[in-house]
Amino acid sequence: MPAATMPRRPQNYDDYTSAVQQIILSTSDAEFLDQLIPVLKDATSTGRETGLTHNLSQYAEDREAEIERIGLTKHEEFLGSVNHLQNVRERTVTLTADILELNQSIQASTEKLAAQKQALVNTRAVRENISDVSDALRESLKILHAVNNAHELVRKGNYYAALKSLEDLQNEFLIPIIQNSYATQHQLANLIQKSIPASQKTISEAVMTDLNTWLFRIRETSQFLGEVAFYHTEMRRTRQRERAENDEFLNNFKLNSAIELVFDESEEFDVLDNDELQVDFTPLFEALHIHDALGQSEKFRSEYAATRRRQKELLLPGSVSLTTDDESSLSSLLEGISGFAIIEKATMRRAPQLRTAIDVEELWDSMCSTAISLTSKALSDITDPQILLNIKGRIDLFILTMEGWGYSVSRLDEFLVDLFDRYAELLKKRFSDDFQEIVSTDDYMPMAINTREEYEKVANVSWFTPEKPIEELAFPCVLPFSQMYPLCCIDIRNFLNQFYFFSDDHFQHRGKIDDTLRKSLDELLTEKVCQSLVERLSSQYLGQIVQILINLEHFEIACQELEQLLIRARSSASTGGPLTLSATEQFRENKKTAEKRIFELVNSKIDDLVETAEYDWTSTNRPIEPSNYMQTLTRYLSNIMNSTLLGLPREIKELIYFDALSHAANKILALPLSPDVKKINPNGVAALSMDVQHLTHFVDGLENGFMLRSNLDELEQTIQLLQSDNTDEFFDISTRNKKYGRVDAINGPVLLEKLTQQISGPGQTAQRFANFSSNLSSRFGTK
Repeated sequence: MPAATMPRRPQNYDDYTSAVQQIILSTSDAEFLDQLIPVLKDATSTGRETGLTHNLSQYAEDREAEIERIGLTKHEEFLGSVNHLQNVRERTVTLTADILELNQSIQASTEKLAAQKQALVNTRAVRENISDVSDALRESLKILHAVNNAHELVRKGNYYAALKSLEDLQNEFLIPIIQNSYATQHQLANLIQKSIPASQKTISEAVMTDLNTWLFRIRETSQFLGEVAFYHTEMRRTRQRERAENDEFLNNFKLNSAIELVFDESEEFDVLDNDELQVDFTPLFEALHIHDALGQSEKFRSEYAATRRRQKELLLPGSVSLTTDDESSLSSLLEGISGFAIIEKATMRRAPQLRTAIDVEELWDSMCSTAISLTSKALSDITDPQILLNIKGRIDLFILTMEGWGYSVSRLDEFLVDLFDRYAELLKKRFSDDFQEIVSTDDYMPMAINTREEYEKVANVSWFTPEKPIEELAFPCVLPFSQMYPLCCIDIRNFLNQFYFFSDDHFQHRGKIDDTLRKSLDELLTEKVCQSLVERLSSQYLGQIVQILINLEHFEIACQELEQLLIRARSSASTGGPLTLSATEQFRENKKTAEKRIFELVNSKIDDLVETAEYDWTSTNRPIEPSNYMQTLTRYLSNIMNSTLLGLPREIKELIYFDALSHAANKILALPLSPDVKKINPNGVAALSMDVQHLTHFVDGLENGFMLRSNLDELEQTIQLLQSDNTDEFFDISTRNKKYGRVDAINGPVLLEKLTQQISGPGQTAQRFANFSSNLSSRFGTK
């Protein structure tokens, strides 16, 4: 505070002599008064008015003496001077009176002036104090204005500006004032300085409130953000497919590849800022900036990380539904995780000091683990493979989206393998049931085709090579296989398609699909088709067995075609080399089983017919026509070849004929070799010969009859031997080999031993029966 102006201190006079001389020597009235007034005031204040008067009188006397001296020497001049002096004296007296009067007046004025001056001094002091207070208030107001401005900025949400305002307040006002202990605002500055941390905390809390509001909104919009991201990925995938359709070379590049990203550059789309959604990171950046300015970066990062972890926990439900499309669905979960993870990655890119790659990956791994766990748990209730295919589609979209944001998707890829195993299991079970139903409900009859359209449909879905082009066919017609074959072919194609539906541009385990598909096909075809057909081979119906054989033949062809199809479709990730289905060999082997079963049934029928033969080996009459059983036998063979066995391949029919004729020849030859036949006369031989001739004539009329005829060589040569005039030729090895080479060396002599030339009449026959009866009675002791 500047010092107040002090009144001039009065001069003290020890002797008025010099003061009087100075007064008399004044050159002007103003100077005279300036010299006189202090002297008068001093004389008045010190009570030495007499001394002053004495000095003035002494000065006058001295001047009079000097004047007398001058007058004595210079009379004229003296008289003039006296007169002049007289005038001066008069004037002096007058002046003295005036001075005295003035002195009194001055004394009174001086007292009044002194009082006024004292009042002025006091007024000046007050004014100076007021000025100091005004200055102090002005400076205080500046401080308070800065404080209020900071709080106003907080109220308006300008947190960083408020924080900067507080910092400027400290640097410009508070710290300099606090350092000056004499400053009038020291107490105020100290008080405000102490309140700065509270103000900073208020700003921190306010910015955190805004940040928490932002975080809440972000959590609420995470699912929608994920939905927008999924839609964008689907659009990219569609554009990539369209480009690949126009340029096959682009089929070699997947979504998120460098080539795809280059081609899709023109389709700029920001999932965080578009017509549907805008995510403003300003509150986050402001909070980060504020806490950085407050030196609380680590604390803020820790709190933010904890908040995001809590939000992650709130995002993940306790269970997930795989069959609904609501908030509890897998789609909602994946969209929510996607949106959350995109925010994390975007935050890391914008503020790496806040979110590190380790923080983000840790949250990502946690969310993926939970999603996989929830989905795996819910899979146990799923029995429809189509639902799994839908799930795979959603996970595919999720993987492609997050892969585009730089996240590791290896765990999700591994989960897709597990999902594929479950899908393959359900798919196999469904088609297993389908195959079982088709096989069990088949009529095992050649499939009737009524129209050309029906034929084309069957031809398009089945693996078979028509014997004639469609232009040469007349409708209605019959296909060799039963309806189970095209139905199974349809299911096989659907099965293949369903498997490859699981494989797309992203699935990294195509080799797994190839291997699983091959194994599943093998199991289905072997266990549900081949085995079921084999189980039906126990049927006694030849037509059903023949149809089973035809179906087995076509299934073998289908397996061979499937092998080629699988080789062509096999991915580069699969192991090289030949690809075979064990079902192919199973069908081939069971074809032989079916052929044997046909042989068994045909031969069983032949056995039944031959057993009905009623040869009278010692007949008295020669036969006039073949036996009934032989006629029935040839009709049976003709009928089955022209009806039941018609659909069989030519080589199989020939084999059946060959085996049937061989078996029939053996059974017919066994008739005369029976121990019950004791004798055979020429009529018996003639009856057998007529039946054999009937059989050979039938065989000669067959296609490739000359080859089938060889099955009857032994039978024919045996009859020739029995009808020979020189049976001893049989015992000559060279002749036997030439004429009877097919006759068994043991059977020939047995038959020759039974041969007799004796032909008994009716009486002889009755006598022989009588003798036979008598012999029985005597042997068993009967009368």
